[in-house]
Amino acid sequence: MNRSIFVVGSLASLVAVFREDSSVARGGEADVVVLPTAAAFVGAAEASVAVARVCEGFDARVEALMVGDRASANEPYFAQRISEADLVVLCDGSALHARTVWRHSPVGEALAAARSIAAVGSVASVLAGVMIDPRGGAPTTGLGLIEGVAFSPPSSDDQLARTRKLVAKEIALVVLGPRGVLRHADGEWTVLEGDDVVVTRGEDVAVL
Repeated sequence: MNRSIFVVGSLASLVAVFREDSSVARGGEADVVVLPTAAAFVGAAEASVAVARVCEGFDARVEALMVGDRASANEPYFAQRISEADLVVLCDGSALHARTVWRHSPVGEALAAARSIAAVGSVASVLAGVMIDPRGGAPTTGLGLIEGVAFSPPSSDDQLARTRKLVAKEIALVVLGPRGVLRHADGEWTVLEGDDVVVTRGEDVAVL
């Protein structure tokens, strides 16, 4: 399967996914599903509406899947829709909550097999094998959809320095600001918008 994972620093940068990837719409209207799990504590419905507004200028049909807890993550319909969609948008919010809900669930399995995923903001950390715990910057275990990288939103200099010391040097730590946009496909990374992206291995600046 030709699979793409996009990592975008903010909702405003999501438009790059539609502009740069013509495969999202396969010969017509794109089937886009929104997964607001990470936004469950601050407003899943509002987060879904915000994604739909970004999609308004493109040929897309948008459906929000209200997966907010473990029970809903076990619903066959939600897993089926994720598997069918041209693009799955993961809303920003609590990465730890998203991991708890998705891990070892039908929805998590569907994400592992999804055609294209766009992870917005801090939720990108969940997708990697190494996840950065936002509470203190230490590495922990993510979903493992992609390996060799770990994602962190911008943080204090002290916390980022601690994270860089704790993450193994073979892991590229990507600090993604709001304007950054990356794409992973066919085992390779492409930087679509790199002004807000800092990559390090250990304490050394690196490239993906």
